[in-house]
Parts: sequence; structure tokens; C-alpha cells
Amino acid sequence: MKFPPGAWRPLPSLPGRRLQQRARAELKRGGVIAYSTESCFGLGCNPLDVRAIRRVLALKARPNHKGLIVIAADIGQIRHLIQPLGLAQKAELARYWPGPYTFLLKASRRAPPALRGRHDKIAVRVTAHGEAAALCRALGTALVSTSANRAGQQSLKTARACRQAFKDKVLTLPGRIGKRRKPSTIIDLESGRVLR
Repeated sequence: MKFPPGAWRPLPSLPGRRLQQRARAELKRGGVIAYSTESCFGLGCNPLDVRAIRRVLALKARPNHKGLIVIAADIGQIRHLIQPLGLAQKAELARYWPGPYTFLLKASRRAPPALRGRHDKIAVRVTAHGEAAALCRALGTALVSTSANRAGQQSLKTARACRQAFKDKVLTLPGRIGKRRKPSTIIDLESGRVLR
């Protein structure tokens, strides 16, 4: 079915139950998945699994000191990774989430150093991308979310491109990226500074 330019287009549904089970098993064994996000496909894993985080960094050839973003369907999925928030902080985040805004928040002791890099804060986002949020809900976990590409190269925009680039090193899920052209805005909640 063809749609005129600018017309509403139905989003593809969440991967079938069988593929969800495969994705869950992949995360459980320390594997990496590729999935659609707001502006590109992302590489993801369980944010508490240090081996899996190292796999993501190796696939991207990304320096360990930079840290990675974690996305979630709701704030409850990232609560264990951040220090408790005050009422004013919660109110401020509620203005932006769900949405394409990644915030640097003080990391809890449970947040692995491999996830934070050399920082004492962690980058987190409650995503407004329907498929990514639905995936987090279906898998019952927040996900590491970094663009699917080698460091310095263009972000991949389709499942097919991910399968070609990463072969069997990554379980690639079908999906369609959102309409954003740029990656999420990154804001340090404490200082209000916009970093990207």
C-alpha cells in the first residue's frame, strides 16, 4: 500500500512472540541486538551486563571512556541505574519525557563503570519512539542504545543494513526508525548544560 507524502503511516507492530523470545534469550546470554530508534537503528544489550556492554563497544570500535546511553519505556526501568531524584528533578524530567532528550543523571552504584565510561553520571532517556518503548516493555528491561555503526561512520537506518554490517554477531530485529534526523539532545540535569 502506498501513502502520499506526509500522510500518516501505520507503524509496524512489535516483533512476533518468537522473535521476542529470541531477543530475550540473546540478552540473557550476554548478546547484542539491533533495533529501531528515533533517528537510526541502535545497538543494545542489558545495561547491567558488562560482557555485553564490552561487545557493543567492540562492535562499534568505540572508546571505553565515553560511556553509553540507556533507553527505557518509563523511568521505573532506569531507577536502579540512577541515584534517587528529588521532586524538582522529577518534575523537570517529566517536561521532557517521553521524548528525544537524553539526560545525564548521577549514577547509582549498580551502574557498571563500562556503561558510564570515565563519568560519575549516566546518560538515560525515556523514549517516545513507539517501537523502542514497546520493545523495552516486552523484554522487561531498559536497553543500552548507541547508534548502529562503527565509530566515525554513518548510522545505519535499516534492519537490512544492520544485518549486512554485523552478520550473526548481532540479532537484528525488524522495525522502522522515527522521523528525527539528528540523535537525541543530551542535557546535564544538574547544570542544565546542553552537551549535544
